[in-house]
Amino acid sequence: MRIPILLFALLLSSSILSQEMDSDKLYAIIERESDTVRIQGNSYQFIINERLLMCIFDENANRMRIISPIIEREKLEEDELLNALVANFHSVLDVKYALSDEIIWSVYAHPLKELSEPQVVDAIQQVYAAAVTFGSSYSSTNMVFPGNTKKVEKPKPKVLKKI
Repeated sequence: MRIPILLFALLLSSSILSQEMDSDKLYAIIERESDTVRIQGNSYQFIINERLLMCIFDENANRMRIISPIIEREKLEEDELLNALVANFHSVLDVKYALSDEIIWSVYAHPLKELSEPQVVDAIQQVYAAAVTFGSSYSSTNMVFPGNTKKVEKPKPKVLKKI
């Protein structure tokens, strides 16, 4: 008798805890968290502290992204790009730096329905932080995974010339 009751309790708690995020709930959260919001098709463009962020979603595919443009690739130094790659492993956590259409972006991607409200708020904060710290600390929070978080220059081996 205990096992069926336990199974029922587990099923009930999982259905209560499961999320059903949709575009309307997403919009309400973004509107509350941002300075301004503009709807454009299946995306919301919004401003936080003068920084542009976008949320692009597809309810049929159950996907969403929150993104922010950072810098054009041609304006980057090699060490900035390498530092961004190191940061993807250590310090930007749920957000990643990515290249698309010759622009570096901070990007958070997640299944839409499974998102909770606190996750959306955290994602917005991390995308914003990763964008504004690009070129300095390259971080989305104050947490850092341990390991080598600094780019280390290795001397290039000398090429021996044949006589």
